[in-house]
Amino acid sequence: MTIPDIVALALFMVCWLGYGPLLDVLARRSGTLNDDMVLVRRAWMRVMVHRDVRMVDSQLMGHTINSASFFASTNLLLIAAVGGILFGGEGALRGVAAVGAESVSLPILEGKLALILVCLARGLLDFIWAIRQLNYTLALIGAAPELGDDGDRIALGEAAAALLNPALSAFSQGVRGYYFALASAAWLFGPWWLAAGVASAFALLIWRQSGSPAARAVRSARRLLELK
Repeated sequence: MTIPDIVALALFMVCWLGYGPLLDVLARRSGTLNDDMVLVRRAWMRVMVHRDVRMVDSQLMGHTINSASFFASTNLLLIAAVGGILFGGEGALRGVAAVGAESVSLPILEGKLALILVCLARGLLDFIWAIRQLNYTLALIGAAPELGDDGDRIALGEAAAALLNPALSAFSQGVRGYYFALASAAWLFGPWWLAAGVASAFALLIWRQSGSPAARAVRSARRLLELK
């Protein structure tokens, strides 16, 4: 492995492992989309327990579970594809090199494919955990009484929010894995492609969390909810 490869791989690891802590810092300073959505979803669960009919809540949860299942299924297919190349023998690896990848030794090429596989596998685990927690949340919604003490309803709503927020946080982490998997795939064409890919993915993710129109809209909604 060359020095540019080591530098690019180090940059990848810093961005991959440092993204979460950086989001926590931004959340404390100016707010982020994920952090604002925590309050929005908590407000949703508080309102949910006071509805007589929760058809809308069930439909929204069903849509969320379907989305997570779709991403998990797609992720599994990608893992199978990359794994098939990685463990498909020298012929499969040579086929990758023949479509424009950088000319490197087979062990280095295997390492590049393994990095893609690790990113996808981590994302799959996040999606699976998200789906499980979403199903637990759906059970709490179904168990919420139509009538009862307001204190009990509020407590149940808080419990549902305490499940829903980590579930969708895991979902976001799974989606983030696609960004880093694409960045790691750029390494097949050379170390500078990896550096450019991970820097671009990292910058795009940060912008979408803090400066995108979606982030500003959700931040405005959070301020309105905090006034109630």
